[in-house]
Amino acid sequence: MRIDAHQHFWQLAARAGGWPPPSLAAIYRDFAPEDLAPLLAEHGVTGTVLVQSLPSEADTDWLLALAERAGFIRAVVGWTDLLAPDAPAAIARLASNKKLKGLRPMLQDLDDEQWIANPALAPALNAMVEHGLRLDALVLPRHLPALLQCAREYPLLAIVIDHAAKPPIADAAFGHWREQMAQLAALPNVHCKLSGLVTEAKPDWSVDDLRPYVSHVLEVFGAQRVIWGSDWPVVDLAGGYGAWLAASESLLAHLGQQDRNDIFGLNACRFYGFD
Repeated sequence: MRIDAHQHFWQLAARAGGWPPPSLAAIYRDFAPEDLAPLLAEHGVTGTVLVQSLPSEADTDWLLALAERAGFIRAVVGWTDLLAPDAPAAIARLASNKKLKGLRPMLQDLDDEQWIANPALAPALNAMVEHGLRLDALVLPRHLPALLQCAREYPLLAIVIDHAAKPPIADAAFGHWREQMAQLAALPNVHCKLSGLVTEAKPDWSVDDLRPYVSHVLEVFGAQRVIWGSDWPVVDLAGGYGAWLAASESLLAHLGQQDRNDIFGLNACRFYGFD
């Protein structure tokens, strides 16, 4: 069984000129379940986790509606304003849909690097714990200290770091990323997605460019807390679905079969809570 734990759908008309811009021609169009289904069939992927890409409850409702008609969507990670006074009520409403398994504040787009450590988030984060929702952390390395503080303060909140926090692969650098990821990995409630790495690499990336980063993620999180995802259709900017899957298979080839099964599917089922 393979699960793609990180993919997107969008409608340009609903994005009001937001990302992606026309200059990103490969992904500057609408993407819907019928676009992804052939790729899933080709690569033996039986289910996906559909992740928001717009800070809008209306967009989340649209994603949930897609999940009702596309059987391969096993879970949805949506969005709501976690600082809003009515955030707990909004979270309860969204959580009433059984496909809604998590929420994702778009931290990488916020100027405040400390946002996720804001004490005013307590009502929302406690509501997420109460309703069994997970936090997808869309972060850059600069956000990791605040995420660490949040993860320590909410040990019952299951957190997954999207795209391994987007390390500076194109520069063949690490900065503080390596140490900060190790600190986060020391907390049992924190997981890491093996996704989005090729778009952080040079356009002519190779598997060897990715290997030091993937090796570190595996070393500190272990195979039980690493979750594979495609980041489709964004991955089309850097080789496409098949190229990233082939690279992932190469990067994980040294692991035992059970570890590979966990990373390519079972960990996603356990983390997001579906069969």
